[in-house]
Amino acid sequence: MDQKVMTKQTTSSVLMVRPVLFGYNPQTAASNAFQHAPATQEAAQIQAKALAEFDGMVATLRQAGIQVVVVEDGLEPHTPDSIFPNNWVTFHQDGQVVLYPMYAPNRRLERKQAVLDQIAAQFEISTTLDLSTYEKQGQFVEGTGSMILDRTNRLIYACLSPRTDKRLLEVIAQQLGGYQVVSFQALDQQRKPIYHTNVMMCLADEFAVICLDCLPEPKEREMVCKSLQKTGKTIVEITFDQVLRFAGNMLALESTDGQKWVILSKQAYEALTSDQINQISRFAKLLPCAIDIIEHYGGGSARCMMAEIFLPTKAIIP
Repeated sequence: MDQKVMTKQTTSSVLMVRPVLFGYNPQTAASNAFQHAPATQEAAQIQAKALAEFDGMVATLRQAGIQVVVVEDGLEPHTPDSIFPNNWVTFHQDGQVVLYPMYAPNRRLERKQAVLDQIAAQFEISTTLDLSTYEKQGQFVEGTGSMILDRTNRLIYACLSPRTDKRLLEVIAQQLGGYQVVSFQALDQQRKPIYHTNVMMCLADEFAVICLDCLPEPKEREMVCKSLQKTGKTIVEITFDQVLRFAGNMLALESTDGQKWVILSKQAYEALTSDQINQISRFAKLLPCAIDIIEHYGGGSARCMMAEIFLPTKAIIP
């Protein structure tokens, strides 16, 4: 990969997968403390409400000038977490697509060719790196759930967990073109590993939102802070309680006319203090989306619902 190519940190295009049978996934619940099991009779209502939330979020993003590629999910195979595509695929500025190994067997089914075909219809894909074979070795890195990419400075921030393997992170760092890995332990208040880095950390051009209280090792906390400061990021600290309300699960995007946005859920926005909102607002406008049902039963939030598209746009032939 040409190291000069991948310098953009934010994009104005995202992939979102419209759910057809969204719901609580028991295969991921053991390592995702954010999920809540529903009563059996609630399943149909959950799908209907999640679909309304999804459509509302797409409309909000488009109104803000963000290009959203929506792919309709299918009934078969059943993929209850397909609404979170950022875990299984990343799209890069040099035309590379990377497919990631997933911890839960039913999440591996989300890697659907139909999704990639729809992306390929609008964007240039030069190569595809399929890392799914690592599933056979019990090694997982779940896309930009596991990894917070600093594309400009070629860094990968990652908290290690059953879903984020340290050895595989190093392989990916090299495959992406000479990235360096900044890995660390991150625990919740029950001293359990946080399942994905993107629930406690968000990185933008000029700032980073992070829960430093999640890092129990002082040396690792210092290492992460120094790395962020060295790369010119203003650190916006959040608390354990704010992490539980998905305040770490934000995504920095920009509109097609260059307006910078930070996408987050309504719950996450309401969890922030006025000082934190002011800190972030120095660099970007906050755009909250109401996705309470998706958060409650899916255990993921706004950032998880968007896979950034950095691929070159296909030329329109008249």
